[in-house]
Amino acid sequence: MRYFFHIGYSGTHYKGWQRHPYGVGVQQVIEECLRKILKQPVAIVGCGRTDAGVHASQFFFHLDVAQPWEFDMLFRLNKVLPPDIAVFDIVPVEGLPHARFDASKRSYDYFIHTYKDPFLHDVSALYPVRNLNLDAMQAATALLPLYTDYRNLCLTPAEHDSTICHVTEARWLMDQPGDRLRFQITANRFLSRMIRIVVGQLLQVGTGALSLPEFESYLALEKAPKHLSPAYPQGLYLSKVSYPFLDIAPRPAFSPATDAGWQTI
Repeated sequence: MRYFFHIGYSGTHYKGWQRHPYGVGVQQVIEECLRKILKQPVAIVGCGRTDAGVHASQFFFHLDVAQPWEFDMLFRLNKVLPPDIAVFDIVPVEGLPHARFDASKRSYDYFIHTYKDPFLHDVSALYPVRNLNLDAMQAATALLPLYTDYRNLCLTPAEHDSTICHVTEARWLMDQPGDRLRFQITANRFLSRMIRIVVGQLLQVGTGALSLPEFESYLALEKAPKHLSPAYPQGLYLSKVSYPFLDIAPRPAFSPATDAGWQTI
């Protein structure tokens, strides 16, 4: 029998979702907790990978068991997991849908604060820049859904079978005081470091270090960037994962998305 687990986690102290030989990943922590509860080795499959320090306000993994458990797994698992990993729902599913391959849409949020704040340093990225050209950033962002091959905005394109991504939405928002920014992007899939690289390039457009035609030339594969500088990991959140058979609202209070009066730029 297969179960889908709806979870969220703060990635500050982890080397991403996946298991690593050089540090602890969220997957390893959950598998070890499940092994203690079920008293047998456990292997789970996540809906994707996240970089070290990246968060997930919504994430799914699936687990196969021979027989349904007869206890409150949600309560028991949350009790043994550390405070920075939470399980929100456990959903039995028909057949063998795959947490990673059957996801139809993924959305990410990237949070930026432009002033030093000790309460945001682990949950948002500090970029102390002033007078960003937000119109230019929005114009560059509007180009993203018009192109599909993101090999120039990926750290390791050769490691992917395909570099085609269908971006369906991308936009910038700002809080009411105007000193925090939020980038949102939705696509069917993403490549290695792709979102952090895109954010880094868009910030260069905002500072004037990169022109709009140059940015579009990367998307059109006419020219490749000389240097790829991914934005800081702590600002990035996997915020929504959708399936044809499962579409659960995320827990908005789990991230800095709590009401900051976000307004579209």
